[in-house]
Amino acid sequence: MTSPPLTTAQTTARPLEGLRCDIAGPPGLTRVVTEHLRLLGAETHGTPEDRTPDASGAHVALAGAGFEPVTAEVLWAEPETGPEGGASRDAVATGAAEATPAVHDALAVHDALADHDEPTVRDEPTVQAATGIMAVHGRRDGAPRGLGADYAATAAGVLAVQGLLAQLLAQARGGEARAAGRVRTSAARAGLLAVSQYLAATGADEGEAAELAPGGPPFTSADGTLFELETLDPGAWAAFWRALDAPAEAIRGGWRPFQFRYATACAPFPDALHTTARGHRWTRIQEAAAASGAEVCALRTLAARAAEYDGAAPWSLARLSPAAPPGKRPGQLPTPELPLAGMTVLEAGRRIQAPLAAHLLRLLGADVVRVEPPGGDPLRGMPPACDGVSARWLALNRGKRAVEADIKAPSGRRRLRELVADADVFLHNWAPGKAAQLGLDAADLAAVNPGLVYAYTSGWADRLDDAPMGTDFMVQARTAVGEAVRPADEPPAPSLMTLLDVLGGLLGAEAVLAGLLLRERNGGLGVRADSSLLGAADTLLAPALRRAARGAEPRPPAGFRRPLRTADGWLAPTDACAAAAAAYDVSALPTPEALTLLRSHGLTATPVTTDLASLHTDPRFAATIGRDAHGAPTVPDPWTFT
Repeated sequence: MTSPPLTTAQTTARPLEGLRCDIAGPPGLTRVVTEHLRLLGAETHGTPEDRTPDASGAHVALAGAGFEPVTAEVLWAEPETGPEGGASRDAVATGAAEATPAVHDALAVHDALADHDEPTVRDEPTVQAATGIMAVHGRRDGAPRGLGADYAATAAGVLAVQGLLAQLLAQARGGEARAAGRVRTSAARAGLLAVSQYLAATGADEGEAAELAPGGPPFTSADGTLFELETLDPGAWAAFWRALDAPAEAIRGGWRPFQFRYATACAPFPDALHTTARGHRWTRIQEAAAASGAEVCALRTLAARAAEYDGAAPWSLARLSPAAPPGKRPGQLPTPELPLAGMTVLEAGRRIQAPLAAHLLRLLGADVVRVEPPGGDPLRGMPPACDGVSARWLALNRGKRAVEADIKAPSGRRRLRELVADADVFLHNWAPGKAAQLGLDAADLAAVNPGLVYAYTSGWADRLDDAPMGTDFMVQARTAVGEAVRPADEPPAPSLMTLLDVLGGLLGAEAVLAGLLLRERNGGLGVRADSSLLGAADTLLAPALRRAARGAEPRPPAGFRRPLRTADGWLAPTDACAAAAAAYDVSALPTPEALTLLRSHGLTATPVTTDLASLHTDPRFAATIGRDAHGAPTVPDPWTFT
């Protein structure tokens, strides 16, 4: 079909101009979908009365401007596939090679769940509990903890918008017969995706490179300033602490847990480092950072972030101005299950944000080609390994092709331009200014490929003048995520789970899909799509920032989303049942009996996953956790197209 055109006045940034969207469902699942579709140009309909808190899922219908209707369903968890809410008992029993204690526990939980008709994964805390988010987020504390912000629901909303954009893009590229028409996703799938790197490590052939034990930042100065520290250089790390007279042994012992905290979600530093920080005022700590090359950032409050918030969208789209018109791009047409089939994404990404965005585009059918330095991506060797390859690297990069190019050399840059000429998307997360310095910015590459979608996933999107290094934990500190994820009776602390890297990767993929659709509706002209970790923080914090802006308490109440300890594990009640469930002492009961007790009083709770390896036999996920060719655990695709 011919791509429905945009009006002349809206050719810069609104790929959904002219489409109407009808939305119904619980507010937790509809918030992000509504906001993002509106920002992309759709006319959204659906009142708060349509969004009832107890609904099982959200329903979205998008149509108009010459497109055939597409729909999305966003659930808390997947539809039941076995007796009353999960895998069959036989599937759980055969999900492991032998009847280990973990399998016996899984069978007992399965029987307890099967005694009740009501699903046990039905809101944000129960999703966090079941998928392992509570376990990973709680590592620094030594026990499972719930995130105070609605992380899984936020991610699910972004996934739903991705699915809708992908369906419209398939229509624009190959006709309505090649588009699925309907996509389903869930907060549970979003949660599994969020922990996929940590899950992958459980299937490795070796142990973790650093100890999994409680501990981590932030540090506290003598005058009470909570702060994050960041550096990728061991020399800068040592120089910072030497400037503050930290013991040499503590400096040496602290580097490894600090270096691997992104991978392990904990950082058991020597206590001497915290003691050293508490011995100096904030101004002295800032001086030590400036002299050493490390960076520090004081934790901001939600009130302060709300006061400066500019209301910007989490991404920006702008049409490029090529020197020549784009040519026709023949190729493989999309299929209902793979709406990006026939498209090529060239990715030059590091760490998590850009590689995850490209990973999602690959799952949608794109051919992803990674540009790696000579010798390959060094993170391929990051422990722990599966079959000689980093398990965490596989979680983000399996199935991608790779080429090596030294972009610091003229020959490497020529090679990259040759690859760009045949690509639909160029995606990177280089340091600010690097692309322009190398002559590989959007304008440079648009001259090579006038139809290119140039995507940059950054830390700050040039929106803050005083921004520190744009890494996950620094952005959490600067934007008050550290306050939002902790209840009011705890000091603020950024989560050591890579919340913003993952959500930033999701937003990066969403921006690319929006850019590709905008390209189709703009006659094939290229688009620049920018996303950022700052945009991810603002997307996650939007409800808290609105509360802070009107003077209400923005933080979760005391004890919020703290699971209940049982004799052999933990239970997480739903938010609606949490206060009543806390009145029952279940600490002496095995988890299945505690679950049955709460259920007998009409209270809904679900067991907390404490060992991610147990997800393979978890009755709530119908044996959806698989393994790749290297033996690394894999999570299900985030969407189902029908």
